[in-house]
Amino acid sequence: MKKIFGLVVCLALMTGMPVFADFDKGWKAYKNGDYETALREWKPLAEQGDAKTQFYWGLMHTDGLGIPQDYLEGEKWFRLSAEQGIEEAQYNLGLMYEYGDGVQIDYKEAFKWYKLSAEQGNASAQVNLGLFYREGRGVSQNNYEAAKWYTLAAEQGIPEAQDNLALMYKDGVGVSQDYDEAFKLFRLAAEQGDAQAQNNLGIFYAVGKGIQQDYVLAHMWVNIGILNGYESGEKAKNLIVKQLTFTQIVEAQKLAKECIAKNYKGC
Repeated sequence: MKKIFGLVVCLALMTGMPVFADFDKGWKAYKNGDYETALREWKPLAEQGDAKTQFYWGLMHTDGLGIPQDYLEGEKWFRLSAEQGIEEAQYNLGLMYEYGDGVQIDYKEAFKWYKLSAEQGNASAQVNLGLFYREGRGVSQNNYEAAKWYTLAAEQGIPEAQDNLALMYKDGVGVSQDYDEAFKLFRLAAEQGDAQAQNNLGIFYAVGKGIQQDYVLAHMWVNIGILNGYESGEKAKNLIVKQLTFTQIVEAQKLAKECIAKNYKGC
């Protein structure tokens, strides 16, 4: 990226072409929803090979912003940008090949682009790369590699990675079994609103893993997870309810409301 950046700067200085002014004008228009102006400003930059502009040019095609949606054209520009090292373009290419948006589903190709992006520190790519290693999609199944990439994404605060890594610590898969670490990671993800992690945190309170057993808090977290869309939590909730008195259930419901009001922090 640094070499490309330097080349663009040199060309701008040599020709007097206001490369960054054009990009900035396009970016401002893009953020304001003025896609016609963004397209006009970015088209020449993309065609001249500016990698970052090529990424946004591809994004406008895949999202149909100011122009008809066109995944094939989007893939073309993402690839041009990705080949110049733009991590966002690499990640988006990975998504296209994973889900078959405008291209044939190809897990090996998706894995290739996710890995390139993940190696540059893209947290979303790191999560997906961890999942590919965990499930053996486009690469040989490898729990140690899965844990490695989940860890990198979890350290960047990605709740899905924190929840997935916590499950691996819970089961001792790819890492040494560690209930304390699993509990910590479930909580980090739960506090960000991840419904599955909220459910898992509640279960940990119910069984007393990594924390003192507390059925009231177990009910609170499982209930919050259900309210946030984790319908599979109903089974756990029904089991927990059997361990509580009516007064404790009322208390758990009160705590859930308070926790939601606090945006899940300090519950």
